[in-house]
Amino acid sequence: MARRLIRNTSVVVTMDDDRREIAGGEVLTDGGVILAVGTGLDPAGAEVVDARGAVVTPGLVNTHHHLFQTLTRAVPAAQDAALFGWLRTLYPIWARMNPDDIRLSARLGLAELALSGCTCSSDHLYLFPNGARLDDSIQAAAEIGIRFTATRGAMSIGESRGGLPPDSLVENEPAILRDCERVISAFHDPTPGAMVQIALAPCSPFSVTRELMRDAAVLAREKGVRLHTHLAENDEDIAYSLQTFGMTPGDYAESVGWTGDDVWHAHCVKLSPAEIALFARTGTGVAHCPCSNARLASGIAPVRAMRDAGVPVGLGVDGSASNDCSHLGLEARQAMLVARLRDGPAALGAREALEIATRGGARVLGRRDIGHLAPGMRADLVLWDMGDLPAAGHWDPVAALIFGAPIRPRAVYVEGRAVVQDHRLATADAPAIATDAARAVRRLMS
Repeated sequence: MARRLIRNTSVVVTMDDDRREIAGGEVLTDGGVILAVGTGLDPAGAEVVDARGAVVTPGLVNTHHHLFQTLTRAVPAAQDAALFGWLRTLYPIWARMNPDDIRLSARLGLAELALSGCTCSSDHLYLFPNGARLDDSIQAAAEIGIRFTATRGAMSIGESRGGLPPDSLVENEPAILRDCERVISAFHDPTPGAMVQIALAPCSPFSVTRELMRDAAVLAREKGVRLHTHLAENDEDIAYSLQTFGMTPGDYAESVGWTGDDVWHAHCVKLSPAEIALFARTGTGVAHCPCSNARLASGIAPVRAMRDAGVPVGLGVDGSASNDCSHLGLEARQAMLVARLRDGPAALGAREALEIATRGGARVLGRRDIGHLAPGMRADLVLWDMGDLPAAGHWDPVAALIFGAPIRPRAVYVEGRAVVQDHRLATADAPAIATDAARAVRRLMS
């Protein structure tokens, strides 16, 4: 990877500590690292990229996904269901998937994310049918070329024991913990610039035991990895927690060691003011998934209150079966809109939504090396094509990224490598992925 100078931009949105926006800004990178951000940078020895008219931002960061679901979008029987009914409809389909399906589904979702300007994604894989392993989605991420936090999920309480998933999709808890140790040893890279990191992620309080939650927390801290699960997603979730544990989801999380700056929870739609204060006090993060929450009628998360209290908040597209697309730009727009619907027209501005999608997501994933553009940070950045029709007529090109229709990235760089170039996926054959996905869907439907 050669030295590269990106110049002639409309504006560079750094998201640095001062939130600088540099009109006509330039970014100089060398390999996977940013050397300088400013104007008048020395082009000597660098490949010069003419970014005329483009807005440059840090890469977007996706903090919650279920990539295996990308092959089960818009399933008719699940289109109008709430969370628990939606899951019960889809579990039997997911049980038919094989390792090739898991890899293909992940490739499809990650390709779509890259084309939306995403340079780093988390993935929550919590079921392993027919020999599938976390390794399958990690392989897909390497092929597409974006940073990846692979979370080793799990379900251990099946229907016969009062849980939600069918018994065929649950695992033995000692085996879960053994495989957690295996994937940490095999794949986790704690160093700056890591392309793959591992987190431990028992699926939810209604699909694993209290003991597994505690054991996973102990193991994660022993190994120096993060923790992730679903929490307080909707009214059914709250009712289950109160009936089963006699406490709210936030209090339950604290009781099993699941608060702290090494933990992030997905959704948190129904967090109470006391739980928000708990998360702020402990540095516990939240993956806000507004499209999925609207799709399943779960509600609107209190993001304004969380941000004001100091809770780390990032964005998550969630599984493609509950969002039906993997587009992080649309997620940021939805976050802005639903925050205003809940708390008024000034509740969330375009720049704050973009900050949540970049710097906020990096913080939630514990990544101090990405999320803003500054010397020493990794070379993860996006060139947004403001010559596209959806950008026309906007007075504020930065706000246009959030307020308007999706603007296509002209280029997306991860660790200095072009993952998207000239609006096209540069690391894989997108039409071939789509053809393979159509074939897999026909098989799963039959």
